[in-house]
Amino acid sequence: QVQLVESGGGWVQAGGSLRLSCAASGRTFSTYTMGWFRQAPGKEREPVAAISKYGSSTYYADAVKGRFTISRDNAKNTVYLKMNSLNPDDTAAYYCAAVASNGLATRTAAYEYWGQGTQVTVSS
Repeated sequence: QVQLVESGGGWVQAGGSLRLSCAASGRTFSTYTMGWFRQAPGKEREPVAAISKYGSSTYYADAVKGRFTISRDNAKNTVYLKMNSLNPDDTAAYYCAAVASNGLATRTAAYEYWGQGTQVTVSS
């Protein structure tokens, strides 16, 4: 069992940056593949980025490639999402998720544990 708490969301103008953090409870954080997802009003939750348990592999959705960076610090039980060049299409609730895995997981249904989400609003 792992509990996830996101932080770092907020309001930013287009072109700006934010860094999201997700703190995990427990002593087995390094056994989990971690992912970031987002959900805009009226839309399905979609994957944004994922990182393998030791950080050797990453995945990015096409919409965020080159702008977002996922990273993790297993000593701090924390995963990050650095978001640059934000645009209004990035406006959504962002969720952190975890699954016990030896590889990458990119499907929403693959993840076992979810945080409560943090809102990101990008104004034009």
